[in-house]
Amino acid sequence: MNGTTLSGILLTGPKDGSAKPALGKRRFRLLVILGLALLVLAIVAGILPRLSQRRLATTDAKQLAVQTVSVVSPSVGAPPDGLMLPAEVKPWQEASIFSRVNGYLKSWVVDIGAHVDQDQVLAEIDTPDLDHQLEQARSQAALAQRNFDLAKVTNDKWQQLFKEGVVSDLDAQNTATAQETTRANADAFAANLRVLEQQVAFKRVTAPFPGTITARNLNVGDLIVANNTSLEMFHIQQTNTLRVYFRVPQANATDIHVDQPIDLVFPDLAGKTVQAKVATTSESITPNSRTLLVELHLDNPDNQIQPGSYAQVRLTPGSLGQIVTLPNNTLLFRAQGLQVGVVKPDNTVELHDIKVGRDLGTTIEIVQGVTPSDKVILNPADSLVTGDAVRVAATPAPAPSSTPALAQK
Repeated sequence: MNGTTLSGILLTGPKDGSAKPALGKRRFRLLVILGLALLVLAIVAGILPRLSQRRLATTDAKQLAVQTVSVVSPSVGAPPDGLMLPAEVKPWQEASIFSRVNGYLKSWVVDIGAHVDQDQVLAEIDTPDLDHQLEQARSQAALAQRNFDLAKVTNDKWQQLFKEGVVSDLDAQNTATAQETTRANADAFAANLRVLEQQVAFKRVTAPFPGTITARNLNVGDLIVANNTSLEMFHIQQTNTLRVYFRVPQANATDIHVDQPIDLVFPDLAGKTVQAKVATTSESITPNSRTLLVELHLDNPDNQIQPGSYAQVRLTPGSLGQIVTLPNNTLLFRAQGLQVGVVKPDNTVELHDIKVGRDLGTTIEIVQGVTPSDKVILNPADSLVTGDAVRVAATPAPAPSSTPALAQK
């Protein structure tokens, strides 16, 4: 255009008519380009905030999907107030007394609460059938003995005649055989007599050892059937010394040893406390309860403590080993058993199967499944599974500083 600028053309216009179409095309193109640019700017200005908001919402959703949990580490130590365990008081000896003979109760001499000596008569039984059998056995034994005596005298004579050559060898052997036969017959009847005499002795029911009669279940005239274990005549207990049994959890089994003094508390006797000694243990952990059975011996000369009483064993903190405890609100109750959620170093969850011991109130003893260094989730969600990602709270929950004493019956 010979050096003529666009602005000059727009201001002064073309010098001839041929320049007007070219100028209009250029102006139209410029307007289209400007419109497209404005349209692109508008689209970009509208989409970018939405994309940013969507990206932010996705990030927030992912963050909200990660649970924030509080954790606690298992506490290790002994119960500060010791350990109270239920105990069972048993007599030193006890026996159920039954009849060995058939008959009717003729009389009973002692009643419940009676203190008896060994072999003291407790009752007598009338046995008419046994008495007749005894008389018959005596007669048979006496007859068999006489037959033997006669056979012996006869054999002695025949043996003498055989030596003199008066009788044959066969006759002498026959008389010797007859003597041996009558001897065996007499021995058999004598043995039968002794059995019946022993049975007759059981007409008098006696105490097998010194003790106290705690039950009498028959009255005069009652029918008695021998060896009927469903009909106990008397029950006797020896209570001058008592046996006390209790079970120690597996975690404390190694803390118990023979001759160790143990305190026994009797709540029904105004909290009376006496001391007993460990006599023996079962030396075996019961699989069902994971406990060790312990036997104590307790002197009871005045019979102040009655067998069957409820008692508690107090184990002092000094006699107990270390136990691992967790708060009760860390437990997950699942179909496969009790579990806890443990946070791993990569902030993922791993469920641990656990075995529990004593319930200590707000805490519970953990026998197996966790270590003191584990981070256990407090108040875990029911939907928690292994592999879940979690966020640990900034301030970890403090571990329990003490373990309450066991309150268990």
